[in-house]
Amino acid sequence: MDWLFKLLPQINSVLLYKVISSVFIILMLSLLKWIIVRMLEKHSTDNASLFNTRKTIHYVLVIVGIVIVGRIWFEGFQSIATYLGLVSAGLAIALKDVFTNLAGWLFIISRKPFVTGNRIQIGEQCGDVIDIRPFEFTILEIGNWVKADQSTGRMIHIPNCLVFTNSVANYDVGFQYIWNEIPVQITFESDWQKAKQILTDIINEHSLNTTAKAEKQIIQAAKKFLIFYKTITPIVYTSVLDSGVVLTIRYLTEIRKRRGSTEEIWENILLRFAEHDDIDLAYPTIRRVD
Repeated sequence: MDWLFKLLPQINSVLLYKVISSVFIILMLSLLKWIIVRMLEKHSTDNASLFNTRKTIHYVLVIVGIVIVGRIWFEGFQSIATYLGLVSAGLAIALKDVFTNLAGWLFIISRKPFVTGNRIQIGEQCGDVIDIRPFEFTILEIGNWVKADQSTGRMIHIPNCLVFTNSVANYDVGFQYIWNEIPVQITFESDWQKAKQILTDIINEHSLNTTAKAEKQIIQAAKKFLIFYKTITPIVYTSVLDSGVVLTIRYLTEIRKRRGSTEEIWENILLRFAEHDDIDLAYPTIRRVD
């Protein structure tokens, strides 16, 4: 047993060296991160860009730390490659979801189907992206029981792997406007042609500035995406239902202003229709004939 007692001091010194070196590396990387972040905060006023950069720096330094500390603890780091290869198949099966989420994260940060701040829909979930992490991303939910794409106040954590199995709709990429439709139903006895002209005047007044801005964005978006719109001016379509004539207003609105624009247009419609006795909004009624 004498050889063991002679070996213990050597083992303890090697272990102490590795512990001290590991702690030193971690402290240095933490200090480096702190310095870089403080420098960025002084020279950047874009909170979204600062948030993404800070997270990227964090992930890069963590990977660097794992590699350096790993080489300290495993001097024969390359010699364990064979062992890792043998267990990789088992780990891949046991940690399938973990690896798939990591692959999804790499896809998100490299291909950028969305970034923080974008409004997206993935599967049945819709909301504004507020965080992206290696295993999941988080959205601030819109819709659901709240109408017209407004926030519910709930945060939904979605696994990154779902970007491979679900369609992702991005509201913000390429074109900052969406089409909105408002159906206005009037009675058969109403002067539908006059009502249509009133609606046309209202929506043209409302969309005067929006249309000009949208045209500029379409020209820019067409350079990158195959986007073609023959016309983007608002229009009123005519159709008929059992209970009356339906005049559907179709117009472009900013992504996060759909509800506000709908309210403004409806208030104008109610005020303008009230000036005409020959225009009445239709609603379900029952006629009794003796």
